[in-house]
Amino acid sequence: MPNTRPPAVAGSFYPADANTLAADVRALLASPAASDLTPKALIVPHAGYMYSGPVAASAYASLRTIASRIRRVILLGPTHRVPVHGMALPDADTFSTPLGPVALDTDAMRAIADLPQITVSAQAHAFEHALEVQLPFLQIALNDFTLLPLAVGDARTEDVAEVLLRLWGGTETLIVISSDLSHYLPYEVSRLVDQKTAQDILALRPGITHDEACGATPVNGLLLAARRHHLTPHLLDLRNSGDTAGPRDGVVGYAAFAFCEENGHE
Repeated sequence: MPNTRPPAVAGSFYPADANTLAADVRALLASPAASDLTPKALIVPHAGYMYSGPVAASAYASLRTIASRIRRVILLGPTHRVPVHGMALPDADTFSTPLGPVALDTDAMRAIADLPQITVSAQAHAFEHALEVQLPFLQIALNDFTLLPLAVGDARTEDVAEVLLRLWGGTETLIVISSDLSHYLPYEVSRLVDQKTAQDILALRPGITHDEACGATPVNGLLLAARRHHLTPHLLDLRNSGDTAGPRDGVVGYAAFAFCEENGHE
């Protein structure tokens, strides 16, 4: 029998009913304009779908032309509930959502198990929404894929980059970093802070702080790895909860980025 991590935030961050969830995700993915990008990596927000779903959809919709070749997703996000030293793999071989199971890439998990920054923690994954909310999007946007999820805690930028570089693979491997931007600032202040953060990401400057992005550690690790692989970042969407579904006195920032290989580089 598979050792399954069940959904923890179905019914709160996204619909618990499978038919409603599938319809909602498909509707979100249908909205963004067509793109000719071929992303190797994405940065995607992780709030409830009513707040960040449209922004997340702009990232996943960019996979339309390459979805059939993606066979593995490396998914990193910050820990919100359980402290982690380094980066934690789950003690599971399957994650599930209302849309069904997602098999974990246990071979890839073993391939990084020797790294000192890698730990195993069922507790870190049990109630973590940052990774879970990405799964229904991946299940609808992609075909058949395996998942390697990592809950990122107290880790150095270089530690994250080392893991990503080891797992980099080819066109069959997609990297997804789950991160919101600024938190609970007034609307206009949030816009200014998030615009600056977006410019740092577009410049591949791995100095993002946790005040600027809750997933700053995995974001910075991706930026360092992207520099080494000569990826070009593209800003797909930049909004906040005041633009989507919430009040404007204290908002959360959301952005979607696609990182693509430049011509002439492998």
